[in-house]
Amino acid sequence: MTREQQQGYQVRIMEANRGELVVIIYELFLISMDDARSAFKKGESEEGIKYVKKAEGFLQELMGSLDKRYEIAEPLMRLYRYVYEQLIFSVLRRKLVNDETVCHVMERLKDAFAEVAKKDNSEPLMEHTQKIYAGLTYGKSSLNEVLLSGDEMNRGFQA
Repeated sequence: MTREQQQGYQVRIMEANRGELVVIIYELFLISMDDARSAFKKGESEEGIKYVKKAEGFLQELMGSLDKRYEIAEPLMRLYRYVYEQLIFSVLRRKLVNDETVCHVMERLKDAFAEVAKKDNSEPLMEHTQKIYAGLTYGKSSLNEVLLSGDEMNRGFQA
């Protein structure tokens, strides 16, 4: 994941409600799996395993946050367990196991949760976070992107 992607996710997480946060976790899982796939293709098995373990951490977060009061929780847990087993096998075999199926399952679940999240009108989970302002400025020969976190004292002209 690039530095720009990380910054984008930091902003999204700060502004997310419960539903959006679940979607973000799915997205981060899928990014980790893409990174693992790339690393294994390059022959960097240690790097690939690192990304599989990252994906495993995101999956554990999804498993731990499952609300068992709802009927859908048990079938979701079975899907999560299947994905978890494939990730464990991938680490043990030092190559991705059933990664296309795993990513397909998680992509479909992400899409379903994204639809549900659209109906979630609750407030963001994080309170009292910094406001982030973004804009473009003109440089001598380029267009520059600027991010300000609201509490920076160097805005504007200084004499």
